[in-house]
Amino acid sequence: MVGRTRLLATSLLVMALTGVAGCGGESGPEGAESGRAPDRVTYMTAFGAVGRDAFAWVAREKGYFAEAGLEVEIKEGAGNVTNLTALRSQQAQFAALDFTGAVIQAGKGEFTDWRAVAAIHQQTLVSIMTTKDTGITTPKDLEGRTVAAASGSVNQLLFPAYARLAGFDPNRVTFQNAQTTALNGLMAGRKVDALGTFLLSRSALETAAKKEVVVLPYSDYLANLFGNAIITTPALLERDPDLVKRFTGAALKGLRHSVEHPEEAAGILNRVKPTYPVAAGVAEIKAMTSAVTPAAGGRIGTMNRERVAQTIAVLAESGLVPAGLTPEAVVDFGIVEQS
Repeated sequence: MVGRTRLLATSLLVMALTGVAGCGGESGPEGAESGRAPDRVTYMTAFGAVGRDAFAWVAREKGYFAEAGLEVEIKEGAGNVTNLTALRSQQAQFAALDFTGAVIQAGKGEFTDWRAVAAIHQQTLVSIMTTKDTGITTPKDLEGRTVAAASGSVNQLLFPAYARLAGFDPNRVTFQNAQTTALNGLMAGRKVDALGTFLLSRSALETAAKKEVVVLPYSDYLANLFGNAIITTPALLERDPDLVKRFTGAALKGLRHSVEHPEEAAGILNRVKPTYPVAAGVAEIKAMTSAVTPAAGGRIGTMNRERVAQTIAVLAESGLVPAGLTPEAVVDFGIVEQS
């Protein structure tokens, strides 16, 4: 009787242990139910908390980061220099920024310790923006005018190349340096004739100026340039490529969901940043949607080597980067989706 009792107890113990092992084996190694603590990383947005960057909060709110075994702290970025400095000092592991501007900085040797792992925008969103009452309707109309732009911004750096391809003299245009947050006010008050800004700011300028806005996109003449991209460091890519893949995949899920559901994405952003109106978020997300999806039905996030090489060639021809910069110096093609 005692032997039978011991045998039964042993059988129950084996069954219990087997059940526990079975439950653990059913969850993916990176899943929330695997029992493994999530990897904690910090991500910096391209600039503040606005519609173009909503996808990061969407990825967190919808559980995409958690599903990838990640706990992500999202910080508001402040442009290329701030974000690249944060990566270099290990204050962040991932960031978004203007890819073309970062390539120029890499070519100059200012910031080289980064690699793009996904494209947010398949084309540059840099644009000249003005109001209809200025009479500026074509790029050549900018000659003899004053354009306000952030000091040292990619808008100013690319302007000579844009002017050359658009058929006018960039030396006949005066640039006025201004804080990014002051640009719309300058245009609304007609203190300048145009702005060097981004396509996504159109709705905000219309609201500030209360006038019809005219947009002259750089992409009309510089078609091969990417817009924003997600970047990380070569050190993290070497140390933990799986973590980079998980983060990138989850972030791109958030990006896809944002452009498919702009109202929901803007609502999520508004809960994080109540001072940023839902309507502004919706307008900005809708404005960038066509730039997010690659041509011919490609996958979101795609960056192929040929296009990156073309970007570098345009910048080299314009004297913005020296010869010799390679696509592999600015993009990790082992991580990024390629069409």
